[in-house]
Amino acid sequence: MTPLPWKLIAALALALAAAGAAWQVQDWRHGKQFAEQARLHAEALNQLAMTTATQQQAEQDKRLALEQRLAASDQTHHEVLTNAQKDQARLRDRLATSDLRLSVLLDATDPDNCSSVPATPGASGVVHGGARGRLDPAHAQRIIAITGDGDEALIALAACQEYARSVSR
Repeated sequence: MTPLPWKLIAALALALAAAGAAWQVQDWRHGKQFAEQARLHAEALNQLAMTTATQQQAEQDKRLALEQRLAASDQTHHEVLTNAQKDQARLRDRLATSDLRLSVLLDATDPDNCSSVPATPGASGVVHGGARGRLDPAHAQRIIAITGDGDEALIALAACQEYARSVSR
């Protein structure tokens, strides 16, 4: 076996050292690139998180404003409904105590018209117009109840429409 010449061993050692140095330089260079990529990625994620948080806060603010508008609208419609119900109750009470009487205008051209109803108001009345017929208090109560239900339905419809407008904005 022939001994390896020292020059070859030295060249081989030098080549290995150069390769190791090149490897180390590559490692440092790639390490810097990876560190830069990691920093840029972290910045992008941070920016995305801040943008998302801002959007989420804006949506929460919109929702809170909508909830406040709906609460105010609900309060308004509740007051209107309560006032209408109180007015209906007062009207029913006035009809029940005979403080108020409902009458209807009669058709003067109808030959079947009741002739016992005077065409002109008496000295104590303030009824204007043609012949009028007084309604039975029970019928008047039913008419008032029907109109009360209609008023409540209209108020509920207005509340629903306001809600739909508020939510669709």
